Amino acid sequence: MRGIAPPLLSSVVVGKLAPVTFSPRFLIALALTLAACKPKPAAPAIPPSAPSELTTPDAPEIGEPEPGPADAVGDEGDFSSAPAQSGGSAPTIKPPPAGSEAPAKPVTKPSPGKVTAAWMRDAAAKITAHVSGKRRAWDRLATMVDRFGHRLSGSKALEQSIDWALETMAADGLENVHREPVTVPHWVRGRESLAVVSPTARELKLLGLGGTVGTKGKLVAPVVIVNDLDDLERRSAELPGKIVLVNQRMPAYDHDKAESGYGTAVRPRGEGASRAAKHGAKGLLIRSVTAVSLDTPHTGSLRYSDDAPKIPAAAITHEGAELLARLAARGEVKVQLSLGARTLPDARSGNAIAELRGRERPEEVVLIGGHIDSWDVGDGAADDGAGCLMAMEAALLLKELGLVPRRTIRVVLFTNEENGLAGAQAYFKAHGREVHVAAIESDSGAGAPKGFSVASKDPATVASVERLAPLFGKLGADDISAGWGGADISPLIDAGVLGIAVRPESSRYFDVHHSPADTIEKIDPDHLERNAGALALLAYLLAERE
Repeated sequence: MRGIAPPLLSSVVVGKLAPVTFSPRFLIALALTLAACKPKPAAPAIPPSAPSELTTPDAPEIGEPEPGPADAVGDEGDFSSAPAQSGGSAPTIKPPPAGSEAPAKPVTKPSPGKVTAAWMRDAAAKITAHVSGKRRAWDRLATMVDRFGHRLSGSKALEQSIDWALETMAADGLENVHREPVTVPHWVRGRESLAVVSPTARELKLLGLGGTVGTKGKLVAPVVIVNDLDDLERRSAELPGKIVLVNQRMPAYDHDKAESGYGTAVRPRGEGASRAAKHGAKGLLIRSVTAVSLDTPHTGSLRYSDDAPKIPAAAITHEGAELLARLAARGEVKVQLSLGARTLPDARSGNAIAELRGRERPEEVVLIGGHIDSWDVGDGAADDGAGCLMAMEAALLLKELGLVPRRTIRVVLFTNEENGLAGAQAYFKAHGREVHVAAIESDSGAGAPKGFSVASKDPATVASVERLAPLFGKLGADDISAGWGGADISPLIDAGVLGIAVRPESSRYFDVHHSPADTIEKIDPDHLERNAGALALLAYLLAERE
């Protein structure tokens, strides 16, 4: 019947019968009847509504073309539901203009990674726009490191930095801002020196390894040079009475695989002292754990085993290690090592905590954070002042935008990550029974945003986060995959909490890691701010979902 017009004549011919005449009133009634029978187009599908503070009619597209009405409804698993209203009546959905209706499209299941929820895209657009051109996180980081410097556990500078962070977060308007007490180890470096005494005289740069014992004076002994820990074991008969140098090289960063080789290269630092001591060695030197050196030593913690004597241990530069190797190839080399390290009684410290309280389920938590302590060289800007400022900035960005999620986002700046993990253990003891939806740690520097790693071997768990990747495209952080979570959140991960690590581009991170070169000038303000934006967005999505 569609498209039939009303008759224009007052009579018609039916078959071969005589003409039949109709009155005008009848023709008008017939026309009205035909119009009423015309089919109406099907109503469009209604997209999920977003809170009024997230509604942005002209929001830019994030990761994919803006879907039509039917495309906006999809199977998003835990991420499908739109955020509930935080107050007031539901938003009014205006009907489409007359004549613009189109038949509804069939609802199809989105492909993996497709983001269809409008509230997610709107949040991503707002956060992305809000961080553009900002350098607030960098300015705050510079303030902290310039004022207090490096922040080793037990130091006055660490406690002053914690107080500063708490004051700053309180001024930002975050809630439940407080310090939770933690008892931390108190190791101090003291005076250090290393020199070749024969066959020539040469001063070498070094840093005692964190937690090392002192030499109690000057230790003079021949040097035995081994390539790695396996070589140490093969040459164990040569070690009694000697100082062992493990000259293990860290490979250049593999850009194709995005691998640093740190996990293997760091083993001599952790295990070398006790393994050498078991074979009678008097001291340990290691080649600094970095692939690049400008005669800069890199420190880090060692681990003494209970079944071996504690011997002094230090890291030397690549240049120093190569000098000793060349000299040893020509004959015996003796060095003089002096370490003034001491371990003092445990000290009082604390985790710095603040919250953006959830509007519906405040008892459920998404944790974001880093560690506020650092080694006692450089100013600890990359490791891990940057991670702390990312977390502080992420919470402030969400507050400024009015993006208050269902659950609480809790900022935790852990103390004592570098030489003990006392802050992580204390947090878990105090809060391990609380419901943690996720924990996100930033402790990999502040290179250009790249993405996140999900600490899970379950493909479905990784996919549930990976599918959000298109939302992070304009921040540069859309590479999401399985991987490491973080040291400070490891107790939560072990208890079954979803653990995630912020993963910036890190090809230069170990150039400055644990060294005097870890200073604020190495950090790009835009990189730091966009990493904070990516952290804010992921925390919000995880805290908002059903």
